[in-house]
Amino acid sequence: MTKLAENVAASGERFDLVIGIARGGMPVAMVVADKLGIKVDFLNVKSYTDVGERVKPKILSTITEKIADKRVLIVDDLVDGGATMESITEYLSTQNPSAMKTAVLFTKPWSTFAPDFYLKVVDNWIVFPYERGEVRRSRAQKRQQTLVPAA
Repeated sequence: MTKLAENVAASGERFDLVIGIARGGMPVAMVVADKLGIKVDFLNVKSYTDVGERVKPKILSTITEKIADKRVLIVDDLVDGGATMESITEYLSTQNPSAMKTAVLFTKPWSTFAPDFYLKVVDNWIVFPYERGEVRRSRAQKRQQTLVPAA
């Protein structure tokens, strides 16, 4: 996360606000905003119903900061298919920021959205430290559902 912030800072671009995408982008956005010395706000978007089960992105709650005429950096943990980041940038562009860029830790080679800043392109499923318990519970629940009772 620190390396991502360093890459953004090294670009020479300046931002007024970091907007983190809840849930996965929250810890990343906190670190990036802290390293850049700027405010952070959060946008809650639902893109998955379970591990690997995508749905059409839906904005559940929006930011509290006014972004008109501000330089905004949207931060998430990763861009997979690209639909979430596309939806978010379209939504936020209606609020007239003066500039809008995106930063993620990882992007996928098949993504339809190209983030402005990223650390690495990966093609496997990533389980971040802050979601290990959730993934474990989801997998255990799926195993329970697939067990067939003995006759």
